[in-house]
Amino acid sequence: MAASFPETAISTERLLLRPLAEDDAPGLATMMADELVMAWTDLPHPFTEAYAAELARTLAPAHRAAGRGIVFAVTEHLTQRLVGLVELRNTDWRLRSTEISYVTAAWARGEGYAPEAVLGVAQWLFEDRGFLRLEMRTAAGNTAAQQVAQKIGGISEGVLRSAWIVRGESGEVVGAPPRGLAGVESRSDLILWSLLPEDMESPEPHLGSHPGEHRYVLRD
Repeated sequence: MAASFPETAISTERLLLRPLAEDDAPGLATMMADELVMAWTDLPHPFTEAYAAELARTLAPAHRAAGRGIVFAVTEHLTQRLVGLVELRNTDWRLRSTEISYVTAAWARGEGYAPEAVLGVAQWLFEDRGFLRLEMRTAAGNTAAQQVAQKIGGISEGVLRSAWIVRGESGEVVGAPPRGLAGVESRSDLILWSLLPEDMESPEPHLGSHPGEHRYVLRD
């Protein structure tokens, strides 16, 4: 039987990352209808409520059970509102390495939710699951995703030339793409980032803290 991640939840300061539920389907479909999500990801388009429900009910559990990775719904502690999606994919159990991708709802951008969620997953991978490498691949024009990689301490390892297809004008930067261009496919380079356990920056210990209670910090 293939190794696989346990069905679990991860808590950060503001967020709860948990398994997808069928009740998430309406919010998930709305989030994925955003032009930037469509432009930079390989998610199906249109991303319907029916597909979102199938993802929660069948596809995500099968992805985890087969050992390929795991999918997390990202929600706010305070409101329980869905703010994003995080997926681990292309997991290599011998190398203890996996790749992370992340999506943030349009209304939640600029709040630091993506780096907080990715950092929480990285800490769980390294401390609880014994992983030794986390990879990120960002389209050359997707500066917002690159900023997430930098904020968690990721190291840029180089460029994978013409390794991705974006659904938008070649060279478009993050921002609202012109209407009618988001569905135009073009090839894009990918920037490869990596994060190792030793790359993570932990805060200075303080009085009253207990072993195992520290959290890693985001870079400026």
